[in-house]
Amino acid sequence: MRALLGRGLVAALLLAGTACGASGSPPARGPQPGKLPHYAVDKGFSLPSSPTWQSAHRRGKLTVGVKEDQPGMGEKNPATGEYTGFDVEIAKMMAASLGFDPDKQIVYKAIASANRETSLQNGQIDYYVGTYTINPGRKKLVGFAGPYYIAGQRLLVRKDEKRLRGPQDMAGRKICSAVGSTPLQRIQADYPRAEAVAYDSYAICVDNLLNRQVDAVTTDDTILLGYAAKDPGQLKVVGKAFSEEPYGIGVPRADRALAEALDDALTAREKNGDWKRAYDATLGLSGRPAPKPPRVDPALTR
Repeated sequence: MRALLGRGLVAALLLAGTACGASGSPPARGPQPGKLPHYAVDKGFSLPSSPTWQSAHRRGKLTVGVKEDQPGMGEKNPATGEYTGFDVEIAKMMAASLGFDPDKQIVYKAIASANRETSLQNGQIDYYVGTYTINPGRKKLVGFAGPYYIAGQRLLVRKDEKRLRGPQDMAGRKICSAVGSTPLQRIQADYPRAEAVAYDSYAICVDNLLNRQVDAVTTDDTILLGYAAKDPGQLKVVGKAFSEEPYGIGVPRADRALAEALDDALTAREKNGDWKRAYDATLGLSGRPAPKPPRVDPALTR
């Protein structure tokens, strides 16, 4: 079904993180200025074999593609223009490893999912960090570094929910996802005893969850953790993942040197604790502990 227009205002406010849910939830939470990690810049770094890096070095800035509408991962504050989230922190630490000051030498561009490949192919961005699943079709068009996170489909429920702990408990329950999404299709195909409910956005699903019109919201756990981080008093993510989505950093397909440099940077930042600090400051606000970082795998990304 389609969402009623009357729900749009509440959903938009929830997505922006500036209002309470209709059920009386507290103000939205998220990464706060001054509490995000600081990433040491490798001032001696040079990558002459990478045309992408050389171009960025000449202009003195990196142009990084991100999402602007995913709480906890990549979200733009409409009042300040600031980007926050785990993906944004990954973008920052990668910039620091490439020799760029992440506070002064990154220009963020919000790129819709459908335009990611063309933006990399046309040189509009230097790399892309935005819940970008590595798969064979995309590898024919762009290059990847990583993975830096293994996402999976899970369930977001109300904090007081006791019986719905995973997909095995969905029979007869209203499970909400976005119209036309892969998670919705998976529920309809693999869990026919659940009552699948579809709205135009996950924000509307969350609004209906808080209003007790649905029993759970389902999509990638990164998105769900973002919503839980905004309202940890009323929302939680439950159960084990029932899909696997390896997130990678998109790069121009021909720039193998850049992909390899980013692989090295991810490995180093995971070892020195930066990866976990980034998670704790963003998705970790949901109350879910940081998972073990995935091993960088060139066999998967190349």
